[in-house]
Order: sequence, then structure tokens, then C-alpha cells
Amino acid sequence: MLGDHEAVTSPAAARSGGGSGFVLSRGLVLLLAVACGTAVANVYFAQPLLVTVGHDLGMSPALVGSVVTLTHVGYGLGLFFLVPLGDVADPKRLIVAQLLLLVGALLAVATAHTALVLLVSMAGMGLLAVVTQTLVAFAASLAAPARRGHVVGLVTSGVVVGILLARTVSGLMADLAGWRSVYLLSASLTALFALVLHRVLPRRAEAAPASLRYGQLLRSTITLFARERLVRLRALLGLLIFAAFSTLWSSIALPLSEPPYSLSHTAIGALGLVGVVGALAATTAGRLNDRGLSQRTTGIALALLAASWIPLALTRTSLWALVVGVILLDLAVQAVHVTNQTLIYALHPDAGSRLIGGYMVFYSVGSATGAIAATSLHTAAGWGAVCVLGAAISCLAFALWARTRHSVPDPAAARLGRSPGGASH
Repeated sequence: MLGDHEAVTSPAAARSGGGSGFVLSRGLVLLLAVACGTAVANVYFAQPLLVTVGHDLGMSPALVGSVVTLTHVGYGLGLFFLVPLGDVADPKRLIVAQLLLLVGALLAVATAHTALVLLVSMAGMGLLAVVTQTLVAFAASLAAPARRGHVVGLVTSGVVVGILLARTVSGLMADLAGWRSVYLLSASLTALFALVLHRVLPRRAEAAPASLRYGQLLRSTITLFARERLVRLRALLGLLIFAAFSTLWSSIALPLSEPPYSLSHTAIGALGLVGVVGALAATTAGRLNDRGLSQRTTGIALALLAASWIPLALTRTSLWALVVGVILLDLAVQAVHVTNQTLIYALHPDAGSRLIGGYMVFYSVGSATGAIAATSLHTAAGWGAVCVLGAAISCLAFALWARTRHSVPDPAAARLGRSPGGASH
């Protein structure tokens, strides 16, 4: 059983991925991946449910639209204000506490009977759903340096699956048992994960360092970004790739719901199943990073990202072209995303939670920007203009990588005695 692997680890041992006999088994990594996917899915469950929720609670269209906005605002605030706590608090206690509080927020959403209660609960749910990033950072801290990319890739694959399947699952559940059942089921699963992770995660034998107060902790996050060029560049790449990702996924329902396809919401939601293929890139990219090939992986992935918009531009004439484009785009985005997280964590393992939390703020900004730009542009100029936007963002990301790839050190490559491009000395 997973519980048989539980051990007491010191902060230093946990950050280095070893110590006191603790073994990060594949079973535990997969458990963390599923927990991450379940937690992050809460941020996206509401998207196909907005009309139903609005009718049930008597909310105006403008007020219904703010449900998604407040959830993402809460998530963004959590990235900056909660995730950094993983560097000074016992990660096991922090994760379990966040999961239990998330259960409370989910139950509040499921039982809300007024718009005010729903909106406040949604914001709180988004705030606490950042336990996903706390789990990613903790998984990275438990992994040996030589396997860190692989572990981050596996856990991130769970995040990818959670994001892409959330809309499909919530739509099916709502059809079967009403929209409230979605959040009741999620609350039950989250409570189960809290109990299981309390049992299997390693605990610290000594108190975590208390050298940083909370205010200093938050300021140090900004300081790290200001000081480390690699972190700034990778965060900017993260912003761009998720702007491209959101450009597709926030607007693809528009051309598919119009002639000649006129697909149902269920059929459009099933497109997320195609996107799950992108999760495969997460584990492969992690292995390549462990071999010191992060720059090469990034370059190839960004080239695929730019190329993906060619078949995507043919969506109105071929669903097969859409499928090919979705697979290429998701593979590329997840490969770069895993590479980004692996590199910035390796730079300062003791500040891993702060770095990953700060990096994900850029992810949120990119996602929001892509969504707003794509939906507005589709209304004004159609699907072709959306594809031009996505291609432009993708080419900008590739140009940024090409310009900086020789000027930023790769921690994994340095460990293996390779040059930044991946060639041996």
C-alpha cells in the first residue's frame, strides 16, 4: 500500500528528494497527479453550467458571467498569497488543510440558494483550488534531482487531464443529477483525497524554517523574479503559451456551434477528450529535461505550437484538421509548461513553492488575456482572425526562446555537464 512508504523527513531531505528512507513511489506520484487534476477541475466545472445555474438562482446574464471571473480571480490570488506558504510551512499539513477548506467551499457552492452566497463561495473555491500548485511543488521537492523532470511531468499530466475533462464531466453530471451534484461529488472526492494524503505523505521531523515572516515571504517572491533572469524568461514563455492555449479553448465552441457543424454542447465538450493526448507530452518532456535537453525540448515544442495553427485554421472545412491542430497545440503547450516548472524549481529548490506560485500567476494572466482577446476577435472578424492571433502569439514565444536560448543557464544541463543546447562538453 502507499501508506507503507510514509516516513519522517527533514526539511532539507524533503527538498532534496531523499532522506530517512522515504521513497517517492510511482503509485504516490500517480495519486498526486489524480489529486491535482481533481482540484484544478473545480475552477472549470462552472463553464458549461452557467445558464442552468443562472436560471436556478434567478441571476442576470451579467451576474452569471461573473461566476467564472470570480473563480479565476480567487485562483490568481491564491497563487500569490497561499502557494508560497509551502516554503515555510509543513507541506503535508498545508495540503491537507487546504483540501479540507476546499471541501467546505465546494459544499457552500453546492448548497447556495442566493447569488451572493454562490459568488462568494466560487471565489473561495478558486482561492483554495491552488492546492494543485502546492502539490506540484511538493512532488518536485520529494523527487531526486535526476528524476525531478519526470515526476513534475507525471503530476502535470494529471493537471492537464483535470482541466480538459472538467467541462465534459460537469456537463454529464448536470444532465444526470443537476448542477449541484457536480460540486457534491467533487467535495466527496476532495475529502477522500485529504484523508488519503494525510496517511501517505511524508511528515517533517522538525519544524520548518521560520526565518521569513509572511510579508517577507511574499516580498521575497517578487525579489526572486527580479533577480533571476531564467525565471523571468520562463514566466514570460508561460504567459505566451497559455495565451495561445486559451485563444483556442475559449473560442473553439463558437465555430463548432455554427453551420456547417452546429454541434451540441455535449459534442463540443467531448473535444476535451482529444486534448487529453497533450498529457502524454508532459511525461516525455519531463524525461527530456532530466537528460539536460530542456532548450531543445522547448524549441521543438514552440515550433509545433506555431505550426498547429495551420490545421486549426481549416476547422470550418475539416474536423480532422481541428483534431490534428488540437493534439499538436496541447502537446506543445504541456511540453513547454513542464520544462518551465522543472527549470525554475531546480534553480532554487528551497523557494520552489514561491517560484511555481509566481510562475502560475503569469499563466493566469496569459489565460485570461487569450480568452478575452479571442472571443472579442471572433465576434469582430471571425475564426480566421482568431487563428492569426494564436499563430502570432506562438511565433512571438518561439522568437523569444530563439533570442535567449544561449544566454540562460540550464540547471539540469549543468548538472550533467552539457551545454545549454544539449550537447556534451
